[in-house]
Amino acid sequence: MRIGVPTEIKTREYRVGLTPNGARELVGHGHEVFVQDGAGLGAGFSNEQYVEAGAQILADAKAVFEAGELIVKVKEPQPSETAMLTEAHTLFTYLHLAPDPVQAEGLRKSGCTAIAYETVTDASGRLPLLRPMSEVAGRLSVQVGATALHKAAGGRGVLLGGVPGVTPGKVVILGAGVSGSHAAEMALGLRADVTVLDRSIPKLAETDQFFRGAVKTRFSTTGAIAEEIAEADLVIGAVLVPGAAAPKLVTREMLSTMQEGAVLVDIAIDQGGCFETSKPTTHDDPTYVVDGIVHYCVANMPGAVARTSTLALTNATLPFTVALANKGTREALNADIHLARGLNVAEGEITYKEVAGDLGVKYVKPSWLTVL
Repeated sequence: MRIGVPTEIKTREYRVGLTPNGARELVGHGHEVFVQDGAGLGAGFSNEQYVEAGAQILADAKAVFEAGELIVKVKEPQPSETAMLTEAHTLFTYLHLAPDPVQAEGLRKSGCTAIAYETVTDASGRLPLLRPMSEVAGRLSVQVGATALHKAAGGRGVLLGGVPGVTPGKVVILGAGVSGSHAAEMALGLRADVTVLDRSIPKLAETDQFFRGAVKTRFSTTGAIAEEIAEADLVIGAVLVPGAAAPKLVTREMLSTMQEGAVLVDIAIDQGGCFETSKPTTHDDPTYVVDGIVHYCVANMPGAVARTSTLALTNATLPFTVALANKGTREALNADIHLARGLNVAEGEITYKEVAGDLGVKYVKPSWLTVL
């Protein structure tokens, strides 16, 4: 199979969908790999490293899309990329289609087969291709939140860890999943006062046990959220409904009860955000203020630490990429129910129920997909 790896073009996105070692693995299986000139530079991988691995360097994205059958990326295709997709392509990347009807319609019109990292599952029902970036985003959320709290950045001027004689900052984390637990670990490491809310009692019990009671846990209700954020310096939204739009847990009305200069970091912004006042931002202009509350809603947070993120992501995606290349798209999907759950678009239709529901379109299961 011919695998194409274009340069990511989303603002300040430095990750790359395949490393030189990944290219070497695919070439070793008899496949051809085409990498756009400079695609790996942001993550610290040179053209020469890809060539040494057996890949070919092409001048631009158009050449990569024309050469490739399987297009491996990191972020969702931008409009100029969607326009280059055809029914001959399989796209393997993060999609986050539920809050993005424009992208969804573009993929449908292209006729391509689109497999979303974020809905591929494992034997335990977890999301193995979302997990590494959730880990990065969770840890990074505390770093960026702590910086946004600086007075010069518009925040309250609070040091999360405090100092002797001064109480630490209060961090409230909505969601005890992968992102939330990693955020809690980082916040606790900074000696902040940390509270995690979730609607899953087992997850709260796991959090309590893991942190040996050092992190406070609370069952999540609208009232509990309102009480906690009123005293918070930093609120991290880390909720996830696989494939679907994130629920709005903090309303604009709630902002009026918060302390001026407090910070909201929305990890769920790729899925539409879990704060009513969230809107996607970029690394160039990451924050904005609503009713005195600083919002950090960068839609590709892990792109800020591109090398770490690329290595973590491709460690997880490479086995699936090899399977798609070795078996072909349809055979690979029918051979692996977990990979098949990543199928979001095929033959001009939305093929993932939750995405279809959020977009208000009909869900269609491809006739050739027998494993689901």
